[in-house]
Amino acid sequence: MSKASEFIRTNFAKGDAIRDEGLEIPSDVKRYTDITYGDKGEHPKWQMLDVYRPADVPEDKKLPVIVVIHGGGWVYGDKEVYKYYSASLCQRGFAVVCYSYRLAPEYTFPSSLEDTCAVANWIVENEDKYGFDLNNVFGVGDSAGGTLIGITAAFLTNKEYSKKFDFTVSDKFNFKGIAFNCAAFEIKSVSETDENMGNLMDDLFGKRVTEEDLDVMNAGKYITNAYPPSFLMSATGDFLNNELPKMAAVMINNSVPFTCKYYTSPNGELGHVFHCNMRLPEATQCNDDETAFFRNLI
Repeated sequence: MSKASEFIRTNFAKGDAIRDEGLEIPSDVKRYTDITYGDKGEHPKWQMLDVYRPADVPEDKKLPVIVVIHGGGWVYGDKEVYKYYSASLCQRGFAVVCYSYRLAPEYTFPSSLEDTCAVANWIVENEDKYGFDLNNVFGVGDSAGGTLIGITAAFLTNKEYSKKFDFTVSDKFNFKGIAFNCAAFEIKSVSETDENMGNLMDDLFGKRVTEEDLDVMNAGKYITNAYPPSFLMSATGDFLNNELPKMAAVMINNSVPFTCKYYTSPNGELGHVFHCNMRLPEATQCNDDETAFFRNLI
């Protein structure tokens, strides 16, 4: 494990604990916890998910779905870190699925993508049990999770890309719309200019990363006009905010409908993945904007 990965695991965990101290799951949200997904049952520690539904909505009523893909540099994070954020999205009238996936360096790529596809299949299989509206499934991903939402949407809409892998997703599953939150999008350029990112990619692939490896992580190369409408966002203090114009250019070049938002605050810079801090008014605004974007697609 690289020093970059060790740093992320130690310091991100401390920061997330401070951010969420004292928070509780709201009483108007019902949470179903620690549900196993994946058909092999080989990785129960990682292949777990939670479902959130508004407590006052009958369980047999189907709701639009938001799939939450957590960030953490591919080496840190799980569904627990995103439980308050997931509950907040649920309060806006959605069924929310938040899951853990296998992390590097213990598991190398494409384990994280394979797990994401397994979650998609689980959603299809449990459509009736948890009241999922398969015609209105959305996805959000931040930081490394932004990379993952990007390539997952490419997997679902570009057969040439999906052929690179030996797993599949049910034809009944697709994203109606997605959101890139402070996303790592163009991995190759980020890795070349940031030594720590390069080390993380080495951990992700379990070897010295090659251009061919980075290519398969570059969602922009595989986006077509079949790609789902996308909400792109970043902020003043986001160290990945230079990814925003790159994402917008790819969407324009491929005729993909999108909205682009750059968030600011009168109280100073907004940091990376600020939208997960439930105490920030700017997080409330961002999450309102994204869910409104999704609702307009229904």
